[in-house]
Amino acid sequence: MSDSQFAAGVAYMRGQYQPIAEASIPLTDWGFLRSDATYDVVTVWSGSFFRLDAHLERFMRSCARWRLDPGLNPEQITEVLSQCVRLSGLRASYVEMGCTRGQPPWGSRDPRLAVNQFFAFAVPFVWLATERQREEGLHVMVSSVQRIPPSSVDPTAKNYHWNDLTMGLLGALDAGADSVLLVDRHGNVVEGPGFNVFCVSGGAIVTPDQGMLEGISRRTVIEMARSLGLAVQLRALPADELRCAQEVFLSSSGGGVLPVTRVDQSAIGGGSPGPVTRQLVQTYWEWHGDPAYSRPINYAGVADPAA
Repeated sequence: MSDSQFAAGVAYMRGQYQPIAEASIPLTDWGFLRSDATYDVVTVWSGSFFRLDAHLERFMRSCARWRLDPGLNPEQITEVLSQCVRLSGLRASYVEMGCTRGQPPWGSRDPRLAVNQFFAFAVPFVWLATERQREEGLHVMVSSVQRIPPSSVDPTAKNYHWNDLTMGLLGALDAGADSVLLVDRHGNVVEGPGFNVFCVSGGAIVTPDQGMLEGISRRTVIEMARSLGLAVQLRALPADELRCAQEVFLSSSGGGVLPVTRVDQSAIGGGSPGPVTRQLVQTYWEWHGDPAYSRPINYAGVADPAA
């Protein structure tokens, strides 16, 4: 297998490494047929994983919550992820690990009889926002579509139940916005497709405390803010409060801290990213160089594609 075949990304499926374009799961896998799967995403920046331990811990917790067995322990998963990145040669990468239900014997609907399937892949780093949006801020809309309630699908265990998010996103895009936020049945914003939400309101950084995935980037923002001496409140966040906030920003592995300068028809902070947001953006990328949060990848024997 030549290095050029791996340049677009590398996947690990059924114990084998292969070019990302050749990776697939069986059509009858319940991961495809029923969205019966879990996953997690960790990023590589400047040749190092960022907060890999936290992502692995959440992945194993999600597997346990959905009664899935990846068949590998965290150390073995780390090696698979590292090898995917190593073979690709990527120094900035979006790296996903996942586990599907698999397929029970034909005629059976008993998920306990299925053989679960672990997979992983590494592709070039994925940005949730364009360079202009990261600099000038995004326009998000609060959708009338409600997020699936936690009593139905546990949002703290990562999953592919995204139809509500997708329908909300389509509505926002059709209306000219960049992305969307969904609400719970009480009208409180909870999360968007692939990101958590924060605002600066009443002298504190506010973020929802329930009804959403507890993102690793969200956790990082909370830790950064507290380390900087900034007040943080985890509580319900009404949509009207968000629209009137001094600053609004998102957190995601696909770009870290992302400013929002318009919510629905309301300009936020005069239409420019605010000082708290900019401080957290800077700190987020500084933390990538902290050995406490980064895990270097050994690229020995692999040519640098940028060289």
